[in-house]
Amino acid sequence: MTDARLTIGVLALQGDVREHLAALTSLGATALPVRRPAELAVVQGIVIPGGESTTISRLLDAFDLREPLRARLADGLPAFGSCAGMITLATRILDGRDDQVPLGAIDITVRRNAFGRQVDSFETDLRMAGFAQAGLDDRPFKAVFIRAPWVETVGVGVEVLANVEDGRPVAVRQGLVLATSFHPEITGDDRVHRLFLSMVRGVDGRVASGSATGFTEVPRGADSAGRTATT
Repeated sequence: MTDARLTIGVLALQGDVREHLAALTSLGATALPVRRPAELAVVQGIVIPGGESTTISRLLDAFDLREPLRARLADGLPAFGSCAGMITLATRILDGRDDQVPLGAIDITVRRNAFGRQVDSFETDLRMAGFAQAGLDDRPFKAVFIRAPWVETVGVGVEVLANVEDGRPVAVRQGLVLATSFHPEITGDDRVHRLFLSMVRGVDGRVASGSATGFTEVPRGADSAGRTATT
């Protein structure tokens, strides 16, 4: 099935932008790099790529995208974040920079660089819940972890889709927000992108409009754990 009627944005500030654009285009969606509020305004879903979460956080402000993106997420824009994208979409960040403010789109606490440094990168096969429900092959997914976060805690309503062997969640979903610790954009396996497109279409029982059930207001001036800073 193709998704030519869908326009999916990829936040194009830093990271694996090209890889996500290629994956979405291969599935028939119109994939749009997003660097300006006007580009964000026309998309039906947004992907926040893997990269460097602290850099993405700073560039959201530099490009005047933070508040427009938060507003669209609060209005129910479907979103998918991989690795740094998961950190960006989270509500609370452990081991982040003091000036790193998450978007609060999914009620999770993540630990930045939890699996170690670049030399600690690894691949593993994961069982992903949600594939069969979306009509996808549910064979194991070969996940690539590069300086990856893991999920420390999940809020009410957050569905854990995959865990590594020690039980740490590495793929989660809440409402119309999907997040993975790993990089599906570099594997050649398009099933996670297909899952996200199915969420945008609403074919898995979700409706791609209305309020984002996971959205949490994180005030400007909050620290990386979502706490309001005092001066």
